[in-house]
Amino acid sequence: MHRSLKSCSALALLFACVLATGAAAQQAPDAAASPAAPCGGDLSTFLQGVKKEAIAAGASAEAADQALAGAEIDPKVLSRDRAQGVFRQTFLEFSQRTVSQARLDIGRQKMKQYADVFARAEQDYGVPAGIITAFWAMETDFGAVQGDFNTRNALVTLSHDCRRPELFRPQLIALIEMVQHGDLDPQTNTGAWAGEIGQVQMLPRDIIAYGMDGDGDGHVRLKQSSPDAILTAAKFIQHLGFERGQLWLQEVTLPDTLPWDKSGLGGTMTAGEWFNLGVKPRDGNTGFANLEGDLVLPQGRLGPAFIAYPNFKIYLEWNKSFIYTTSAAYFATRLSGAQTYLKGTPEQGLSNDQMKQLQTKLDSLGHDVGEIDGILGSGTRVAIQKEQLRLGMPADGWATPTLLNAL
Repeated sequence: MHRSLKSCSALALLFACVLATGAAAQQAPDAAASPAAPCGGDLSTFLQGVKKEAIAAGASAEAADQALAGAEIDPKVLSRDRAQGVFRQTFLEFSQRTVSQARLDIGRQKMKQYADVFARAEQDYGVPAGIITAFWAMETDFGAVQGDFNTRNALVTLSHDCRRPELFRPQLIALIEMVQHGDLDPQTNTGAWAGEIGQVQMLPRDIIAYGMDGDGDGHVRLKQSSPDAILTAAKFIQHLGFERGQLWLQEVTLPDTLPWDKSGLGGTMTAGEWFNLGVKPRDGNTGFANLEGDLVLPQGRLGPAFIAYPNFKIYLEWNKSFIYTTSAAYFATRLSGAQTYLKGTPEQGLSNDQMKQLQTKLDSLGHDVGEIDGILGSGTRVAIQKEQLRLGMPADGWATPTLLNAL
């Protein structure tokens, strides 16, 4: 999906989140100011404009009429859009809840059940079964929880609303194309409140671009067909840049001392350089030592530790939440045979109010932490590392009462 929107589709059904585009979204211009993305006003007039645009994009008038007939504004969609919460769980809390033994068992069963489809996905797109299955589990519990919002009405509502019409109107046009293909019934199709569809929660434009008919029925129906969902996810993940045959995440153990300030995403070291400093893969595999490798410490140097390889970037494209992405990547390693991670003994973290105090202090010291929201995001982690380094603390990016008191 387009990154600005897909970043939250995985969270839409599992927990409240801030859309990557919505956390600090500016009010969209009105129709007069932005003819390319008109919004607001009389709904019938608005829908006539959508129909005209869809026809210009290649849809038939009949498909547009079928897709838009009976369309309504859904107040619950607007309420959900306005009331998005934020994600505050730690990696240990979230990963232990989502990567449960029950989910692992079901995932392995699904991998066996659809072994031929997964084999085709890896052969054609280079994406292992564990990667796809972990997303499938975390997005919708293998299709069990796909959302109960009428998809057409959700996209009409968000396109008509003048907050972010430039994001949702193209999705509505793509939905009309899906109706024309016979892949979606606009009256009955349901999904997430932001318009995501199916077992791996994708938006219409990405379904049009990457949709695959995995069961051979001539249609791409990600809601009903697991083979369609598996192959579509594989093609989409390949599009995000997944490199065939390479690792994405590898658990490691750590020596007592390291250049902690070089840990975190976006580093400049290779996995081999970390290995030479005493970082050890638990599975013993050092075959990817020449690749870039970021030392990822979700809860600091005393908690679980991983090397994130270039393929990890596809998770950040799928979802912007560091906790979600690390958990999803870890889930995929478990489905691919990895051990349960070592929990370690991480230092106590901060409460929401304490985190806001820390962010306020970091902001006053000149660091760019973004919104003061109580979230330990990437900007806050980088700022923490800089202050930890200045104060002579291990610069592992983990927010603790000790750091807050020192500041």
